[in-house]
Amino acid sequence: MRQLLDSTDYDRVIAVTRRPLSIPARPKLDQRVTGLSSLSPNDFTGVEDLFCALGTTIAKAGSQAAFRAVDYDLPMAAARAAKAAGVEQFLLVSSIGANPASSNFYLRTKGELERDLATIGFKALHIFRPGLLLGQRHEFRFSESLAQRVGPILNLAMLGPLRRYRSVRADAVAQAMIAAAQRGEKGAIIYEYTEIMAASRI
Repeated sequence: MRQLLDSTDYDRVIAVTRRPLSIPARPKLDQRVTGLSSLSPNDFTGVEDLFCALGTTIAKAGSQAAFRAVDYDLPMAAARAAKAAGVEQFLLVSSIGANPASSNFYLRTKGELERDLATIGFKALHIFRPGLLLGQRHEFRFSESLAQRVGPILNLAMLGPLRRYRSVRADAVAQAMIAAAQRGEKGAIIYEYTEIMAASRI
């Protein structure tokens, strides 16, 4: 959100949220607080590019059904409403290993979302599959805190096919998403570690 607000590529940033943002008001920020389960095309009026980084964990959601409601149902509802409003590009933060045929529920859900978003018909669908995201979080989780310390060290050993599993800073993913949106590409494009790092330097 902060990078979009600082970007010269966008003169207005519309944030569709379920509660007020915890960042200072900015002249080009248009916040629309609404129930995310009842999105409509009106929530995306005037939008050209939709950035979606919505997600939770099964532990935080409380059940697989509750997790799927956040990580699949809400992004799909947003995508359908956005397409009806004329949005041309959808940019999604997914996960490395996302696969609709995976035996892992988390990765299967992510893969099903990627697959089904591709059927909606956006001019461009940009799918970002980072490994562990590094950066400040609003809540403390011991295992994630430990992983964030160890992740950059483990990156040094992740070579060849393992490179795609490297941890990556959240701000690099954000930079890559904004850069990708300006390329004018069509179709579904997937970005893993190498592509994310390359795009973030543009």
